[in-house]
Amino acid sequence: MGDKTWLPFPVLLLAALPHVLLPGVAGFTHSLDSDFTFTLPPGRKECFYQPMPLKASLEIEYQVLDGAGLDIDFHLVSPEGRVLVFEQRKSDGVHTVETEVGDYMFCFDNTFSTISEKVIFFELILDNMGEHEQEQEDWKKYITGTDMLDMKLEDILESINSIKSRLSKSGHIQTLLRAFEARDRNIQESNFDRVNFWSMVNLLVMVVVSAIQVYMLKSLFEDKRKSRT
Repeated sequence: MGDKTWLPFPVLLLAALPHVLLPGVAGFTHSLDSDFTFTLPPGRKECFYQPMPLKASLEIEYQVLDGAGLDIDFHLVSPEGRVLVFEQRKSDGVHTVETEVGDYMFCFDNTFSTISEKVIFFELILDNMGEHEQEQEDWKKYITGTDMLDMKLEDILESINSIKSRLSKSGHIQTLLRAFEARDRNIQESNFDRVNFWSMVNLLVMVVVSAIQVYMLKSLFEDKRKSRT
């Protein structure tokens, strides 16, 4: 019934489903951002696994972009098998957890639907993955004679980290805006199809009613008396 996909640490790599849209958002910051859009058929359940270190931050944000009702069941499970989040028939959600060592599982469940497939977008933001300290050590290897510099190494790192954080937030906001735009466009196209369908139904009813009225009026003025010879 359900499919399972492993997300290799530390970068999200997904290739289990068709219609993959994987514009990597991982940038200059020590947090790792990845997003994914896939189609979940009716009556199916799709699970993903993300390995995490101790005391890191895992943030999951999802949206249903297309499909009847724009809803999905979602749950997040810890490495010990404890259910952290369980949501039913939701169109979107944001969840953040402080992680333990192990594989976190999160699933999207469309088994309640029998005819409608769902297009689902989700984004993972992995923070405090233990790489920030290593980056600082790498910087120190290439900086010599810091006593002669007007700006200390710590000040340089602070400025760079501030720029990284703002760039990451900008990319995150742009990704969310694209997701909202896709969902709104799908809703508008669905409404457009409904308006066209019911307009054609109304037009057909008007034509039939007009034909019946003409026939009834014509029958009222017909001379049904038989002429005698």
